[in-house]
Amino acid sequence: MPADCQTFYVTTPIYYVNDAPHIGHAYTTVAADVLARWHRQRQEPVRFLTGTDEHGQKVLRTAEAHGVGPQEWVDRLVDTAWKPVLETLDVSNDDFIRTTEPRHKERVQRFWSALHERGEVYQGSYEGPYCVGCEEYKLPGDLVPGTGELEGQQLCPIHGRPVEMLAENNYFFRMSAYAERLLELYEANPTFVQPESARNEVIAFVRRGLQDLSISRSTFDWGIPIPWDSEHVLYVWIDALLNYATAVGYGSEDAADQALFETVWPADVHLVGKDILRFHAAIWPAMLMAAGLPLPKQVFAHGWLLVGGEKMSKSKLTGIAPAQIIDTFGSDAFRYYFLRAIAFGQDGSFSWEDLHARYTAELANGLGNLASRVAAMVGKYYGGVLPGSGPAGPGEERLAEVAAQAVADAESAVDRLALHEALAAVWTLVDATNGYVTEQAPWAVAKTEVDADGTHPQGGRLATTLVTAAEALRTLAVLLHPVTPRAAAALWDSLGAEPTLGALADQQVAEAATFGRLVPGTVVTKGPSLFPRIEEQAAS
Repeated sequence: MPADCQTFYVTTPIYYVNDAPHIGHAYTTVAADVLARWHRQRQEPVRFLTGTDEHGQKVLRTAEAHGVGPQEWVDRLVDTAWKPVLETLDVSNDDFIRTTEPRHKERVQRFWSALHERGEVYQGSYEGPYCVGCEEYKLPGDLVPGTGELEGQQLCPIHGRPVEMLAENNYFFRMSAYAERLLELYEANPTFVQPESARNEVIAFVRRGLQDLSISRSTFDWGIPIPWDSEHVLYVWIDALLNYATAVGYGSEDAADQALFETVWPADVHLVGKDILRFHAAIWPAMLMAAGLPLPKQVFAHGWLLVGGEKMSKSKLTGIAPAQIIDTFGSDAFRYYFLRAIAFGQDGSFSWEDLHARYTAELANGLGNLASRVAAMVGKYYGGVLPGSGPAGPGEERLAEVAAQAVADAESAVDRLALHEALAAVWTLVDATNGYVTEQAPWAVAKTEVDADGTHPQGGRLATTLVTAAEALRTLAVLLHPVTPRAAAALWDSLGAEPTLGALADQQVAEAATFGRLVPGTVVTKGPSLFPRIEEQAAS
């Protein structure tokens, strides 16, 4: 890759491995994957990072509860749960970083050693309420009073558990010195934190005043040792946030890693859940400012997935494993549903009934049935060989206009990270093509438009209708490839497009709506249904 070719760099949060992933984690990962695939479909260089956060008190306690050491615990979870789920979800990440890897640990130590030498870090003491679940000291105003059995105790609002009062002699990062610079950043770059609700939250948080940040712990040893004081380990978040830079070469002494960092950094977008927004939108840019490094271009905080009105959580028994859905509906439906049904950036509720209803109406009946009907008619009337089209009439022109608008609107929505709007734009073409086929009624035209030898002519209304519908399906295959990669690839194969147009991954999004690209004589086949019907009892 040329050094002057800037890469689109997207990251997921670095996931905490105290338990197996649930669909809340999968939601974030799929969103990042769709962004990465979309930019690749634009033929841009892309770097897509995900990984696991493996240090901290919560991991240590969980490992002890299971009777194993923390390294054995995280190795087991990463190998049996976190990496396999990426295959289950058809995720196309370029790298997977673990915070226990030597490449990460060494580079983190270099980062903090440099800040320590600059006077950005000092030793002091701190006492305050600490949530082990969040791995975070809480401000008194962040806490909520307990009720029932927990009455009289102060609770973390995210985990609903009592906080612990901790007092430690720690090292501190001069976070308070960066409040004004952070506010200037938010003012000068309104899209740095998105959506708007997240931006407003972060600005209000910083305006209340920032405290210096404890960056070390001395009451346990499961973490990266502080280079200048082996009695302390780095606070887990201070370690974990650096993964976005260490994974692309920051702090490496290798020339190839340094070149990678120059090409990839800064990140274009960090996707995070809103519960970890402050770490990414305030602490992380302050760290980078202190180090004199470029800031990421955007931090986007999506909402929570709610089940039964509660945030997705293993501890509250609302966690649903991705395989519980994918085993029935398939990975494409999983990917499609969560990005279509929930406004990206807002909270959204999951229900099996809504998933089944959308699968049936939009995927099976909407797209799947359309693809089957068109392929079947090409097979029935033209022996499975795409005919030559006649001149476009008003119906064909209208459908081509819908396709062009769908591409433009989807492109715009992806750039705004409005992934739900992008899919809504794509679905205007699904609906318009179904309407076009119904309106043109090729099965009726076939009864009258017949040559003397019983075959159907090239260039007539029947041929034009089927070719136009096939062109719309070709457009849909390109647009849906980032979202439903398996179904899109099957559709591309069904249309016989690869021999003349090339691989689906090589198709430019911007050119997807240019009708007339399928070559007459292309072999069209009716394969298995893209989205087989699922009985309701099997979906619950």
